[in-house]
Amino acid sequence: MMSLVVRFGWGAGLAGLLLLPVFTSQAQTVTAGPDSVQVTTKAAPDTARMTERLFGMRMTRPKKATLLALVLPGAGQVYNRRWWKLPLVYGGLGGVGYGLFFYQTRYREYADGKDEYLNSNPRKAFGDLKGENVSQETSIENIQRGIVFYRRNRDTFIAYTALVYGITVLDALVDAHLRDFDISDDLSLRVEPTLLPSQTVAPGAGLALSLHFK
Repeated sequence: MMSLVVRFGWGAGLAGLLLLPVFTSQAQTVTAGPDSVQVTTKAAPDTARMTERLFGMRMTRPKKATLLALVLPGAGQVYNRRWWKLPLVYGGLGGVGYGLFFYQTRYREYADGKDEYLNSNPRKAFGDLKGENVSQETSIENIQRGIVFYRRNRDTFIAYTALVYGITVLDALVDAHLRDFDISDDLSLRVEPTLLPSQTVAPGAGLALSLHFK
């Protein structure tokens, strides 16, 4: 059983409120015959055990989910049996991917149009440049502004894509850790008076709140 103790104290030598979290664990007593022995058991959750395999390597469940999500977006969610998250994964990646493709295409059109205009001899008319959008511009300054605009937005969507991809990987990792998380209702709270240590001669009085996880 795990206990979380939070102590609120006041008294001589204590400046303000003292919060002292204490984690304690109780041993399990096993009785066999006339004697009894005290044994402390620490059962590791399944997520911390190397019970899974991927490409012939033994690994923990969270590590496998993370690697699958890195290799193929959505594979970590499938491994965790969170099928309903697949539309969110591919919807998010599809949205930022489309934005990245759009701005990259426009950036290349304007950059190539500028090179075509500057390298032409005699100079071409803007309406004769390749590209539907760049051919509608009326000056080299407008083409340069288009290059700056589309390049800036392309770089922004590169960051968005990396962010969404990282979120999908993090989601798979957290989900794998929480699959065996104990959310039982076997909890208890106890309020009791206590004495708190103090740097002065007299100890301080206080109140302890004990939360027990069974």
